[in-house]
Amino acid sequence: MDFAEPVTLENALVRLEPLSDTHREELAEATFGLEYTWYTSVPAADEVGDEITRRLAWRDAGTMNPFAVRRLDTGRAVGMTTFCNIDQPNRHVEIGYTWLGVEAQRTRVNAAAKLLMLGHAFEVCDAIAVELRTHWMNRQSRAAIERLGAKQDGVLRNNRIMPDGTLRDTVVYSILPHEWSAVRRGLEERLTAR
Repeated sequence: MDFAEPVTLENALVRLEPLSDTHREELAEATFGLEYTWYTSVPAADEVGDEITRRLAWRDAGTMNPFAVRRLDTGRAVGMTTFCNIDQPNRHVEIGYTWLGVEAQRTRVNAAAKLLMLGHAFEVCDAIAVELRTHWMNRQSRAAIERLGAKQDGVLRNNRIMPDGTLRDTVVYSILPHEWSAVRRGLEERLTAR
């Protein structure tokens, strides 16, 4: 299966739905209360429609497969995530452009979503590497990626110019197929722990 092929992924906690304009209102509501920092790129409520349009254009170009993240206990869409930088011939993909609303942060939602995405990438799409990237200054994101069991590959210095003109150092992590079973087990244990 191709990383870019639209698919719905679901477990007991979350459903990852192919992103569409029908998610706009719920996702705009999910942005309320988020802290906006200079090193993250979470859309404000009035920017959600433009962000959906941008992600769908990347989907149509074959470089991204965007999802809305829906909590099953509340039935609400609480964020977005994607398969991005798709390199199908080399069976390489990145999980990124992820943000979650306040109600989903520090819950099991992110771990449940990552379990679904990593399982799909390795078990269905036969990935040889799944990458995760974040801004050097985003310590919360770095800690979450490291808790997954991803290994740091390195830091790309001055990798991107941010909207405010600052230069982003990007920390690159990856998970390889032989690491997936341990990562999966760690995620499953986190999801069943009380």
